[in-house]
Amino acid sequence: MIPMIDLEFGWFTIFVVLLMGYVILDGFDLGVGLLHLFTKNDHERRVMLNSIGPVWDGNEVWLVTAGGALFAGFPNIYATMMSAFYMPVMILLAGLIFRAVAIEFRSKQPMAWWRWLWDIVFFLGSFIIAFMLGMVLGNLIHGIPLDANKEFIGPPELIFHPYAFLVGLMAVSLFAMHGSIYILMKTEGEFHDKVRKWTSPTMIFFIIMYCITTMATLIYYPHMVKAFHDRPIFFLLAIANILAVANIPREIYHGRDMRAFLSSCVNMIFLLSLYAVGTFPNVIRSTIEPDVLSLTIFNSASSTKTLEILFLIAFIGVPLVISYTIAIYYIFRGKVKIDPHSY
Repeated sequence: MIPMIDLEFGWFTIFVVLLMGYVILDGFDLGVGLLHLFTKNDHERRVMLNSIGPVWDGNEVWLVTAGGALFAGFPNIYATMMSAFYMPVMILLAGLIFRAVAIEFRSKQPMAWWRWLWDIVFFLGSFIIAFMLGMVLGNLIHGIPLDANKEFIGPPELIFHPYAFLVGLMAVSLFAMHGSIYILMKTEGEFHDKVRKWTSPTMIFFIIMYCITTMATLIYYPHMVKAFHDRPIFFLLAIANILAVANIPREIYHGRDMRAFLSSCVNMIFLLSLYAVGTFPNVIRSTIEPDVLSLTIFNSASSTKTLEILFLIAFIGVPLVISYTIAIYYIFRGKVKIDPHSY
């Protein structure tokens, strides 16, 4: 039998990996949506839509899988999170629904007003998803009030505070940068040159938000740096994160768009790794007696037997998801070409 502590940590690792997969893959979909209104040319907007057309719905599978992993492995955390963040989650789901509708409906009619309407919905849906993801993450860092039963006891509006908005804007800036690099990688010709001009503003926006958010976290949330004081080796994650960000403009300057995109992916991986190290073992931190009432991966996990069964399912399911993702991206590799069957 696998030791319980290894099961809990192992399943939490699987959840984090699935979350990373979603952030990286759907992140550039969201970035494309955020940048969609920056061009008024219908052909260029169709190019942008078709750069994500074959993959956007598959990318969302990673979010569904991550949610399922959280529900199955840590049901108490799932229950508390869904009740505490009910409003942002509902808004996020609305964003997911309307973004999907906008992508599918946008090119069904040739009228300019019809396409402009769905272009706006596509942008707003992408912004809402990115911002709400950041807000939830900001609240997990900030903490929420939990009672002795580990239930949320605050008013719904308690989760709408300045730090949550700050992390939400940082998420928007991150996805905008990621999306601009992806579009750069998937386009050519005159539009490619236009997109290249977008990358610098998005990178500057991200770096500004990254610096402000980091300073706010260090000043107001010292618990996020405790693990780094206890184990200085974790500072290597921060250094690697900085190097990944610094490498993005370097690769773009040399015209190596694929390497710039990979650097952006690595940046996302290290950002989530820094968050995981800073909060571990807490998943939902209580602002009331955090050492006693917080929900951790150890006091909120399913039974040993459940986790063992889940590992068997993951052993079969996760490779299938990864294989499908690799196959789809291989099939639809290369620059975007518009044809009669395009969006």
